[in-house]
Amino acid sequence: MSEKESIVQSPSAEKKYEEELTFLSALPGNRPTGWALAPQQIVSFICGSEGEKLKRPNKSDVDAPRTLEITEKFVGNRALVERCVITLMGERGLMLVGEPGTAKSMLSELLSAAISGSSEMTVQGTAGTDESHLRYGWNYSALIAKGPHAEALIPSPILLAMRGGKIGRVEEITRCLPEIQDALVSILSERRLSVPELNTTEYAKPGFNLIGTANLRDKGVSEMSAALKRRFNFEHVLPISDFDQELSLVKSRTNTVLPKDLAKNVDLAVLETLVTLFRDLRNGVTNEGWAVEKPEAVMSTAEVVQVVAAVVRNHEHFPKKSAMDHVPGYLKGVVIKDDQSDLDRLLAYWDSTVKRRAENEPLWADLFAARNELTT
Repeated sequence: MSEKESIVQSPSAEKKYEEELTFLSALPGNRPTGWALAPQQIVSFICGSEGEKLKRPNKSDVDAPRTLEITEKFVGNRALVERCVITLMGERGLMLVGEPGTAKSMLSELLSAAISGSSEMTVQGTAGTDESHLRYGWNYSALIAKGPHAEALIPSPILLAMRGGKIGRVEEITRCLPEIQDALVSILSERRLSVPELNTTEYAKPGFNLIGTANLRDKGVSEMSAALKRRFNFEHVLPISDFDQELSLVKSRTNTVLPKDLAKNVDLAVLETLVTLFRDLRNGVTNEGWAVEKPEAVMSTAEVVQVVAAVVRNHEHFPKKSAMDHVPGYLKGVVIKDDQSDLDRLLAYWDSTVKRRAENEPLWADLFAARNELTT
């Protein structure tokens, strides 16, 4: 990656992990036609090499280290990732569904980067998405000047993926209107796209497939038609169930989000406290077995990372006695979005769980002492 390319807020997966992808491409394996890596290599890229340093063959002309440990990028069930890869080898698309914040989009991006070397042939589903975003549009000045011709056609990211034998992505597909979603039915079933204005047909090259994502709890979504559902294999991406795994993920993501000089100031005890707090509210029960009324808001791992980063930045620039004094204000921003009664649930959690833990644990005592921040 050049210096210019590296100075961006959020590089694509293929840029961020370029060294690993190049290294894995040098390993032997049975690659499906059009794929950059073999299935086993794709799973290793996403789930990591589990602490093992992989070794590439001596006879390789790639510019990569001789050995390399592959980092874990997606914290989840390895078998889920294996099923995703196998699905994308077949005749159906892959639909990743689950609660918001469960890393569906990240998994989609990683799969695309590993399979195609590109994750950028992507459509972001919204209420304003129309058929041109999924099929093709037109340069109207060229159309008026010369009528329908190939140079006037503007291919969608999906059509570009078909032409290149790549993976196309449709994020939050259920935010598109049903009649727009159904533009994908013929693409997935026939693997071709008719362009009647030019009296021609675009055919998908080997390696082409689609990944869609959909949130289960988002409001204002459109139900997918039965015909479209049949063209996808559905995989449910679940929240992280293991505390240590979630803590490790929050720690690594926080180090990525924050500048190095701030990341070194992150206190592990503060991280543990915040991860515990979010898990209590998400699960509706604490490790001690105390019942907690769950807010309507999504309490995702991604939200934990954002709160931790905000607390660290705030304490750096506007320090208070304890870093935990900053937590209630940012937590309100996470919890109280649509349902004002969630504030009552949050206060009830403070007056029960936080208060009980405050009797023996200093950080929870600091947290309880900042209760008035929730009501101001």
